[in-house]
Amino acid sequence: MRIISTLGLAALTQLMPIAAHATNGYLSHGYSTINKGMAGTGTALAQDSIAAATNPAGMAFIGDRVDAGFEVFSPRREYSVNGAMPPPPAFSLQPGTYESSREGFVIPHFGYNNQISENTTFGVSVYANGGMNTDYPASNGGPFYGGRTGVNLEQLFIAPTWTWKVSDKHAVGIAPIIAYQRFEAKGLQNFAAFSSAPDSLSNNGSDEAWGYGFQLGWQGEISETLRAGASWRYILEMDEFDKYRGLFAEQGDFDIPQMFNLGLAWSGISDHWLLLDVQHIRYSEINSVGNPLLPNLMSAALGDDKGAGFGWDDMTIVKLGWQWQQSSKQVWRAGLSYGENPISDEDVLFNILAPGVQEWHFSGGFTRHLSDKLELSGMLFYSPAKSVSGANPLAPGQTIELEMKQIGASISIGWKL
Repeated sequence: MRIISTLGLAALTQLMPIAAHATNGYLSHGYSTINKGMAGTGTALAQDSIAAATNPAGMAFIGDRVDAGFEVFSPRREYSVNGAMPPPPAFSLQPGTYESSREGFVIPHFGYNNQISENTTFGVSVYANGGMNTDYPASNGGPFYGGRTGVNLEQLFIAPTWTWKVSDKHAVGIAPIIAYQRFEAKGLQNFAAFSSAPDSLSNNGSDEAWGYGFQLGWQGEISETLRAGASWRYILEMDEFDKYRGLFAEQGDFDIPQMFNLGLAWSGISDHWLLLDVQHIRYSEINSVGNPLLPNLMSAALGDDKGAGFGWDDMTIVKLGWQWQQSSKQVWRAGLSYGENPISDEDVLFNILAPGVQEWHFSGGFTRHLSDKLELSGMLFYSPAKSVSGANPLAPGQTIELEMKQIGASISIGWKL
């Protein structure tokens, strides 16, 4: 009965507002308050029931518990155009600096885990992704002379997770993933001449897509002071965005990329954990994200299999985390991560819509044990401003600079059952 109730709550959670996170590309740098407080590390050390988002096997080591919380997130995005406006047929932009609005978001997360036997657990983690979100004003006609302009991508994942301890110190886990995403684009109608389906390019309201996939993981104790973990998530196959089949490559296809996590956690200093994670995200495998703007825009129509995309490269992110058990009731955390941004200077034009250029993340957090069963966790993070600039490929003599910085805070409650 508890499992049924939990899955019902997970389904209700997907109706809550979801939006952007602190981002590596458009994937979150972490998924739970504890995890984010250490810059997203945790592949080798699970501490809450959102652990399946990073490594499903971690759920084997957390016992019976429920976690729920939310993040308040603020991205600051802008683009600048320099250089004179060449005459038509050049696709020149208005010089100046323009900021995206919508700078505040609230993102929930939820998890549940149940020890169903000595060696097996069943749980569910519910978490969100985002980051491709912009909303530029209609001043000077908007970025592409289509009035108010921007995109909004929201993604939510429900991950029922089963684990099996193959020994006292090692476990494997599998999480079939149910994925939901919602997308909207506006202000892009002047790209109609480049589109295979001009009526399904822009200003069609929100479209929804469901999909599925799976994630596998292992976590275990190598020695008394060293833990290790690994996980792999295959491409999540999503339904097409039919309302935007004239924008995204492969007739509106927007699958969610493959991801790998490797991690170590060392406790060789009393009351301290030091964590190292390496994450790899395969954006280039998703045509709608990885296809470059040029030459594709000139050789295939938007929406075709080879249609132009955002030109994102794969990302490899290195994350370092630290945790200090100050007392039986108080835990402190800190972390930093770095991953080279996926946007090259050749693809700045389209990425005015999705300036996912962040590279560094710095975070800190805590857990306060309020009783033997109840704990309160908090997290703060900062991602400093990062910019990428390059030539406007459709207007000789113009340059475009993208810039973003991010701040956020999260709070959650953990309850041991």
